[in-house]
Amino acid sequence: MADSHAVTHHSALAHHFDNMEQQREAGSLGMWVFLLTEIMFFGGAFTAYIVYRNLPSAPNKPSISEAFVAASNTLNVKLGLINTIILICSSLTMALAVYYAQTGVRRKQIIFLLLTMVLGTAFLVIKGFEYADKIKHHHIPGKQFEFAEPFQHQAQIFFTIYFAMTGLHALHMIIGIGILLVITWMAWRKRFSPEWHAPVELFGLYWHFVDIVWIFLFPLLYLLGYHLHSGGGH
Repeated sequence: MADSHAVTHHSALAHHFDNMEQQREAGSLGMWVFLLTEIMFFGGAFTAYIVYRNLPSAPNKPSISEAFVAASNTLNVKLGLINTIILICSSLTMALAVYYAQTGVRRKQIIFLLLTMVLGTAFLVIKGFEYADKIKHHHIPGKQFEFAEPFQHQAQIFFTIYFAMTGLHALHMIIGIGILLVITWMAWRKRFSPEWHAPVELFGLYWHFVDIVWIFLFPLLYLLGYHLHSGGGH
């Protein structure tokens, strides 16, 4: 009887679970519930975007849809595309990190966790350059906001949504990189094994979710009008 208990017990098994499989299922359920709340959170932002873009225009005023296109054409679509590719690659490296955690290949697991961090940091650096460009051209909503007439007021709505949505996304990236640091340290300390690698697996779901959010943000914010108008991207 004691031998049977030794086989089923694991040092990572919390006292309130009967076995590792039950603990794993509970963790997965918790993560999916958390991601559901994140979907509702970002869903509100996407809803605001749709509502404002389709508001009726005032008499003798340009439509908000036209202002959104004009404002979108000032974004740097090349940097946005590069960041999209970076995040897609980071999803691949994260998936490989999860795979090597499951199979117990510690060295490759650490390598791909580090690569995921590097790619996430590269994304934030590029986003920082984009924000700096918006500051330079006075596209930050507020008293100093400047934009070509007749889109001055409506364009400010676009940039308010742009900074809110990309800022929230960047915050999730920063939090993710912080968690990656902890997970990488745990991997270095040989905390994970094929029997227990839940933190890597569950964080992978979070990282993929953040990447998917950007996949939606990129066309909605950067590709309005496909940058066909003159004066696109600074």
